[in-house]
Amino acid sequence: MKTLLRALCGAAVALAFISYSAPPALAQQPAVTASPSQASPPASPAVAPAVVQPQSAVTDLSTDANEAGKPGSAGLREFSPWTMFLSANAVVKAIMLGLVFASLVTWTIFIAKTIQLSRAQKLVKDALARISDTRSLHEAQVALGSKPNVLTALLTAASQEIRMSADSGVEEGIKERAASRFTEIVRMEARAVRYGMAIIATIGATAPFVGLFGTVWGIMDSFIGISNAHTSNLAVVAPGIAEALLATAIGLAAAIPAVIIYNHFSRVTKSYLELIGRGAGVIGRLLSRDLDRFHGRMVSRAAE
Repeated sequence: MKTLLRALCGAAVALAFISYSAPPALAQQPAVTASPSQASPPASPAVAPAVVQPQSAVTDLSTDANEAGKPGSAGLREFSPWTMFLSANAVVKAIMLGLVFASLVTWTIFIAKTIQLSRAQKLVKDALARISDTRSLHEAQVALGSKPNVLTALLTAASQEIRMSADSGVEEGIKERAASRFTEIVRMEARAVRYGMAIIATIGATAPFVGLFGTVWGIMDSFIGISNAHTSNLAVVAPGIAEALLATAIGLAAAIPAVIIYNHFSRVTKSYLELIGRGAGVIGRLLSRDLDRFHGRMVSRAAE
């Protein structure tokens, strides 16, 4: 009897252990016999889990795709200087137009001054070749003729000073007054040949800073537009910055030729003024010879 009770107790403990260790769903699920019509479909093959993207990334990608598909979107935009100029704001456009106008002024002055200086140098060189072998002011005037140039003005000034000082017997005073006239004529000629060079110097010195001002203004406007659009997409940021940098490029394109042209004209003007100085020296020597002859005649007459 005791053996039977022990066996029943052991069986009860084993059954309780089995029922405790089994999963609840399987332990409590009743056995249901499914009919053939209600049989579950065969299990599908294993499928890899799909990668779920964040909602914000999907929204940004769809927005960029829609914007890139539009005809006027930044993705299909042509970045040429003309289109960037048309897309710039009013202040940057005004600065660009001003720089282009300054560049046109620079090249206009370059063409005009090149023609002027080349012709003036040719006239002075020809005049120096004609009067190099003359012995008096009268011969020099005959050799030059009536063609106006700076050496003709110097000869006229020397002749007028001799005529106005005919009653003066002091040769040094006549030479000093003639030299003063020569200095005035050379100064006036230097002013004439340097006309317009100050404009070129101003353009060369200020054009880069004007272009930089346009760039700063354009970048400020671009950042304001980015703040209003609430986006930092590169397709939105890049066009405004490119338009702003175009102003600096135009400023450099206007300034660099202006500096080169100014230095070129400084050298050419210096050589031209040296030619005029040589002409003034030649005419001064002719004046001195005429004065010596006049003094010799006066001495010979006094001796007679």
